[in-house]
Amino acid sequence: MLIRGVALLAACFIIGQLSGETLGRILHIDANVGGVGFAMLLLILAQNWLEQRGRFHQEMEEGVMFWSKMYIPVIVAMSAIQNVRVALSSGLVALLAGIIPVLVCLAVMPLLSKLSPKAA
Repeated sequence: MLIRGVALLAACFIIGQLSGETLGRILHIDANVGGVGFAMLLLILAQNWLEQRGRFHQEMEEGVMFWSKMYIPVIVAMSAIQNVRVALSSGLVALLAGIIPVLVCLAVMPLLSKLSPKAA
C-alpha cells in the first residue's frame, strides 16, 4: 500500500508537469507554467476522491506523506534552476508579479490576526 501512495503522487506529478509544459507552449512561453501547482491540486482532488470511496488507506497515506515531507526541499531546488536574470531583464511585469503578492500578504496579516480567535 505504501508504494501505491508513492505511485499516486508520482502520477499526479507527471500529469501536472505535462499540463504545465502544455500550458507554456499554448502561451508561447519556453517554460513550465504551474506544473507543480497542477500536480498538487490533482493530488488533493485524487486523495479526496479516493477517501470518499473508502480506498485511501493509512498505508497509502504514508506513501504520500513520505514525499510531502520532501516538498519544501524539492521546491527550493526547482526554484534554484529558474533564470532570475532573464526574468528581471524581461521587464517590470516579472518584478511586479513577485513584489505585489508579498506586499498583499504583509498587508493582510495584521487583519487576519485580529480576526482569528485568541489561543488559550
